[in-house]
Amino acid sequence: MRLLLVEDHVPLADQLVASLSRQGYAVDWLADGRDALYQGKSEPYDLIILDLGLPGLSGIEVLKQWRAEGVSIPVLILTARSSWSERIDGLKVGADDYVTKPFHPEELQLRVQALLRRSHGQVNQPLLKSAGLQLDEARQCAINLGEEVQLTASEFRLLRYFMLHPQQILSKSHLAEHLYDGETERDSNVLEVHVNHLRRKLGRAVIETRRGQGYIFGAGDQ
Repeated sequence: MRLLLVEDHVPLADQLVASLSRQGYAVDWLADGRDALYQGKSEPYDLIILDLGLPGLSGIEVLKQWRAEGVSIPVLILTARSSWSERIDGLKVGADDYVTKPFHPEELQLRVQALLRRSHGQVNQPLLKSAGLQLDEARQCAINLGEEVQLTASEFRLLRYFMLHPQQILSKSHLAEHLYDGETERDSNVLEVHVNHLRRKLGRAVIETRRGQGYIFGAGDQ
């Protein structure tokens, strides 16, 4: 899943990028509201974490313009603990959730996880479930027929994306856009290797190839 973090406090941003990356997210970071306004409209993010006190253009104004222009990406706002009015203003203009500073990294992790699941019609429960599989996001492993299956970091990221988009045809280019940040070189051949590794670990039927179109996860459950 690809996230955009908009935060002008560099030490906090560095901490969040490192933490979210360890959780298997591809993270782009911006510090200016004007840059965020453009990038949020032009890149296919799965979720945006938005600070409200930004240089250039306030977070409230950025979010207001995104929603006015039809950007429906889930947005989690970061606000100061004492500023209840900011939280209300953010929710009024289209924020999906908020976290008040200072916050524990695990709180942000769980709110991001819950928002992503909700935005894809998944119930927020301890384990992500799809096509007969379970995914433990905390431990980054799968459970198949009661057996724990170890995953590499890349396999975990790919499987989580598949499980949040069951029975949908996903092209290699689409997957690359959502699994890598803006600075990482995208190689469709590498994705094919990871898909084949998942098939060996979970069963070939779980991911079907649609020639000329891409992959579909859980097609047999239709």
